[in-house]
Amino acid sequence: MILDKFSLEGKVAIVTGSNTGLGQGISLGLAEAGAAVAGVYRNDAGETEAMITKSGGRFFGIKADLKSIAPVNDIIDNTVDKYGRIDILVNNAGIIRREDSINFTEKDWDEVMDTNLKTVFFLCQAAARQFIKQGEGGKIINIASMLSFQGGIRVPSYTSSKSGIMGLTRLLACEWAKDKINVNAIAPGYMETNNTINLRNDPVRSKELLGRIPADRWGQPSDVAGPAVFLASSAADYVNGYTLAVDGGWLAR
Repeated sequence: MILDKFSLEGKVAIVTGSNTGLGQGISLGLAEAGAAVAGVYRNDAGETEAMITKSGGRFFGIKADLKSIAPVNDIIDNTVDKYGRIDILVNNAGIIRREDSINFTEKDWDEVMDTNLKTVFFLCQAAARQFIKQGEGGKIINIASMLSFQGGIRVPSYTSSKSGIMGLTRLLACEWAKDKINVNAIAPGYMETNNTINLRNDPVRSKELLGRIPADRWGQPSDVAGPAVFLASSAADYVNGYTLAVDGGWLAR
């Protein structure tokens, strides 16, 4: 049955930034599809754990600050120690800094690039090494952005990092497809998350954004869960190097 291909029973998924927003929504979706989730978080992930365990799923929390690559190997090793393997990596954790480009600081540039791109690459690398060691392939899902396709304003490091994510996703897909590793990305539209609080609280900017979204609403973390399950499942075995927009029609406008 085709629906069996979407099942993640017996799979183990690492999700970064699992404590809130898109990471929480993706974690819940993967768990509901049958995966055991290792949730990486900087702040408390108790709410995500409670939601998953209440529904009968499995969650293992790993506290780490992804502003540097220092925790990367421990994340992989702790997950393998807990669950015995890794099948899925979702690189969701990310930060944003807003300022006019003319005034943007090196600190804000480096912190965003380190978290959103550098650490993502080295997590991909570490996960791929584990996948190859296991000999059964694996799935990597990177979280891109509408700003992987567009310029935006006042977020130079964020736009650069998310454009880099789309390029990195393509490159890794080309290199690792032979090892049965699928590397894809999801580009969320304008979602109700911590990153968009300032935009949603600005009545002028919020109205402008909503006026361009054909769906006429902000996206919810649950809107990303289904696409993540698809890309993590065997239903997507021949999908590689693609960035899937989940944007309510934003890019089609």
